[in-house]
Amino acid sequence: MLGRRDQKVRVLQALERSIAQFRTRKELWPLRVPSEPLSLDEIIRQALGQEAGRFDPLVLRSRSLLHFAWDDGTTWELWVIALPNGIKLYCDSDPEESRVLASGRRDSEIETDRLFLELLAESAGEHFGIAMSGGAPQRVRTSIGDRGMLTEFFVNLFEVAGVEDSVREGASSDFRGDVEAWLERVLPRSGRPHSL
Repeated sequence: MLGRRDQKVRVLQALERSIAQFRTRKELWPLRVPSEPLSLDEIIRQALGQEAGRFDPLVLRSRSLLHFAWDDGTTWELWVIALPNGIKLYCDSDPEESRVLASGRRDSEIETDRLFLELLAESAGEHFGIAMSGGAPQRVRTSIGDRGMLTEFFVNLFEVAGVEDSVREGASSDFRGDVEAWLERVLPRSGRPHSL
């Protein structure tokens, strides 16, 4: 049986090999993306064989960017893996699976976390092969410390996804204000964002 450290090393090595097929597109540069989201669960199965069932993909997480929860128990998390070779992998997880959505260099002249979040919001996930379904989450945790950036992210995401009504306050004509009020409700007091 493989030790946890050895398992993690093997999975990280498999990820480094797998992302070699990622390509960039002009509108996403300097991020690189697979042709479709890459199943992290499948990479783990290939790297660990029979030991894969005992390996939690979230042990690879360097940090979480966003965590959404809905009252029906559904969750979604956007998180980052930092590979030893200087590449950051942007991943998402829901109760069914974990996927690798994109990669970016840690030493890029463009701040890739911000760029990834901007592109995610402006396409409601489409740039990365995912889509937002349902309404706004009822609870949000985040490591994003810039409140203006966080507000802008959700304004864009909700408008592009067409779910404005799930956060709109009555007949309000100030959607940005509605999103700011919604954030006050859904971010836990003890979990206010830290800087990104």
